[in-house]
Amino acid sequence: MHCPFCRNTDSRVVDSRLVDDGLVIRRRRLCPECGRRFTTTESSSLTVIKRSGVTEPFSRTKVLVGVRKACQGRPVDEDALALLAQQVEEAVRSTGQAEIDAHEVGLAVLAPLRALDEVAYLRFASVYQNFETLEDFEAAIALLRLDEPTAAPPGEPSLARTTD
Repeated sequence: MHCPFCRNTDSRVVDSRLVDDGLVIRRRRLCPECGRRFTTTESSSLTVIKRSGVTEPFSRTKVLVGVRKACQGRPVDEDALALLAQQVEEAVRSTGQAEIDAHEVGLAVLAPLRALDEVAYLRFASVYQNFETLEDFEAAIALLRLDEPTAAPPGEPSLARTTD
């Protein structure tokens, strides 16, 4: 690390702190040559490879915008959306890869979104998985019903939700 004041190639770390939920390290450094202090930040980079082949840095905000569209008009608060975006980022970063396909980011959104709101999940999945017919929706709904933990027999109300 070069000192920004005298361009010396050596510096000593005086203090280190985690910021941004542990995703960034902030370091205070001291230049032994000129004696001035300066701050550096370190973060791991994650690049998303889009279908077109273009790459761009991962953006939690882009995930949040996409999920917000799927949740429009649904009883989902901003805190839940922010938590979902954080979960997606953690899942994507936990792969340990520096580059990840946009498709993998979409897959990472599906599970937490389904747990948050099934209607929003269907909206997102219909765009992400390119539903083209009613049968695509019916198949997705059938899968949701199969996996419902407290599914009731046909004709009986489900215990999974209350509409009070």
